Amino acid sequence: MTVRPIDIARKLNISTSALRHYEDWGIVPPVERGANGYRVYTEVHVAYFECIRAMNAGFGMGTTAETMRRLLRKEVDEALWIVNEAQAALQKEKELAERTIEVLDSKELENLDVRGRRRWMTIGEVAKETSIPASAIRHWEKRGLISVVRDGENGYRKFSPSQIRQILIIGTLRTAVWSLDTIKQVIRELDHNNLEQARRVARDSLQYLHNLNRLRMRGIRYLDRLIELIDDKSHSGTDGRYFDGKAQF
Repeated sequence: MTVRPIDIARKLNISTSALRHYEDWGIVPPVERGANGYRVYTEVHVAYFECIRAMNAGFGMGTTAETMRRLLRKEVDEALWIVNEAQAALQKEKELAERTIEVLDSKELENLDVRGRRRWMTIGEVAKETSIPASAIRHWEKRGLISVVRDGENGYRKFSPSQIRQILIIGTLRTAVWSLDTIKQVIRELDHNNLEQARRVARDSLQYLHNLNRLRMRGIRYLDRLIELIDDKSHSGTDGRYFDGKAQF
């Protein structure tokens, strides 16, 4: 079965130039041309194009492109692990958002010391408490999102419970791609102990992650269909036509 580029473009609501870009990036099988010089796409190409569009919506082109290249090299398991790694990272982001909402809704951070006293924490302790890397916390300090005092004796950073709360909300908002100005505004509200906006934005961020996960699940369904088609072609003896790099359609 062969398909015209214009028909694929119309079905996916993209331009034919986008299809050519995917060819140039090396994320679809090689394409032959007919006697008239036009590109000749097959059902395998259609499946690749559909999968790319579906995965890009949730995973972004970086992860999508690397997954497609793995498939073209017959590295199916490696391709699936790339997707699995991205989903594992999303799971951590979702847990961070839930943790942030929990903290904003409670007095937990005001009672980190078992003796009931407020205390300072080191950056290592904060990283362990929040599951946010110390490198990220230092970067946010450089960007002016948080202001950290230092111990007068050893020069180490000192974090108060309110700053830990700020770090949690920054981590949540950054995963949901909020603008820097929005994040700074939320932090200012936290400084004035106005938690309502922070709670609202944190819940919006969690909903964003829920929506992103749904988009990714759709992309994974298309990926599964593509792998099944590739397997079918391989078992029927036509696999080499698509993957030996010679475009023998």
